[in-house]
This record gives sequence, C-alpha cells and structure tokens, in this order.
Amino acid sequence: MERISWDQYFMAQSHLLALRSTCTRLQVGATIVRDKRIIAGGYNGSVTGGVHCIDEGCYVIDNHCVRTIHAEVNALLQCAKFGVPTDGAEIYVTHFPCIHCTKAIIQSGIKAVYYAEDYKNHPYAIELLNNANVKVEQVELEEMIIDTKNNEKLSFVAELIKQLLEAGVNENEVRKLHEKANKLFTSYL
Repeated sequence: MERISWDQYFMAQSHLLALRSTCTRLQVGATIVRDKRIIAGGYNGSVTGGVHCIDEGCYVIDNHCVRTIHAEVNALLQCAKFGVPTDGAEIYVTHFPCIHCTKAIIQSGIKAVYYAEDYKNHPYAIELLNNANVKVEQVELEEMIIDTKNNEKLSFVAELIKQLLEAGVNENEVRKLHEKANKLFTSYL
C-alpha cells in the first residue's frame, strides 16, 4: 500500500476544515503545520457567538463580506490563543490567500504557503510573499483522496437516471445503472 504524500495529507485536512465554513460565497480551510505536525486549523466563518452567513446571508461592503474571518486568520488566532508559535511553520490553504491574510501570514513568520486553487491571486500579495522569501506552491488536492464534489456528482447521476427513464430506456437497464451508481457512491440516489 502506498501512502499519500505529506502535502496531500495536509491539503486534505484543509479541505475537511473548509466543510465547517459558514460562508455562503466560498468555503476555505487552512492548516498550519510545523515539523510535519498539525499545530492549528481554521475555516472562514463568523466571530464566535455571532450571526453566521448561512443563517442571515453575507454582510457585504465593497464586495467583501465583513462578517467573515478568513480561514488563515482563524488558524493563526488559534495559535495565538493557545500560545503556539508559528515562526518557521507552513500553511496549507484551499485557496490562494487574500492580501490581508498574506500580510498576517508573513507577520506570523510562516515560511511556506501551499494552496490548492487559484482565487483572485492579487499581484501585490504575490509581491509581498516574494519580498518576504515565503515559499509559495500550488498543491492541488488529488480527487481520489477526498471528494469535494460528491453532492454535485450524486445530483448529476440522479438527473441522468431520471432522464433515461423519461427517454424510455428499458427500466431493467436503468435499474442496473442505478444499482451500480449506488455501489459506486456508497449512497442512494
């Protein structure tokens, strides 16, 4: 059995954290690592005890939700809250950090940023990271490790099966495809 790489392991953790996000615009997760050990994690969401975007919608000013604390900052704040040093650590983020998160990452002493997806990669954020000698590398999550699109796939297959029945395809053939899909997704459509 071949084990997954460290980069894939930590990126998968960030994608799991993103599933806790309360943001309706973009789910982001961040994992801070030192010496191949997870020291903190965060996802984007509201202040503890505050109203969540999933409950009342985003509070948008100048095209930014001001209700949300970004995943990277939440992870850094977790380190601060529990007295865990970040100097020399690495961060794995599901999306390229915004300018504000970039500044916080640099100021915290993090030496490397690994991100899965490009997201409004601002030239100034890239410049700041370069000037601070912070390593930046894209590490896309391999789909076989964790499926971040499972619900969309299930809905798509269910719609295909519905269309096959409506098109008059033999019910026994459609049932076989349905059973195969159920086994494949380990869930019922």
